[in-house]
Amino acid sequence: MNQKTQRLATIRKIIRNELIGSQDELIARLAENGIIITQSTLSRDLKFMNVAKVPHKNQGYIYVLPNSVGHEVSVSSTISDNITSLTFSGNLGVLKTKSGYASAISVPIDNLNCPSILSTIAGDNTVLIIMREDANRNQVIEALMRIFPMLSNVL
Repeated sequence: MNQKTQRLATIRKIIRNELIGSQDELIARLAENGIIITQSTLSRDLKFMNVAKVPHKNQGYIYVLPNSVGHEVSVSSTISDNITSLTFSGNLGVLKTKSGYASAISVPIDNLNCPSILSTIAGDNTVLIIMREDANRNQVIEALMRIFPMLSNVL
């Protein structure tokens, strides 16, 4: 296993098993595992891995992996509980969330590989869903409901 692959695997393991709230904390945990890394390299790795930072009821903000159900459940009973509305205008969807959850909600949408969704842009409490020109809103809603079942409560 090459050095980067090993480093990424160790980062995944730490984030999956611990509540990590800062890059400094993660760098320290990596050092304990024999991996010395700079902050800039860690930042690039986290971006490459699509790691999101979400609010946690006891720890402030923590890192979570995309499609990491265990962490999503520990952050909230379900991540979709943090979605407050979904509206459309033309080929754009606007998904409103509770403050701090937009990034965590946009990652699984981007990983969904839905042919109707081109991409997302996340702010603090808003996810802009950019749909393809020929996209059908109902297809987008159905795709979102697969990953956020509680979305039906806000439609």
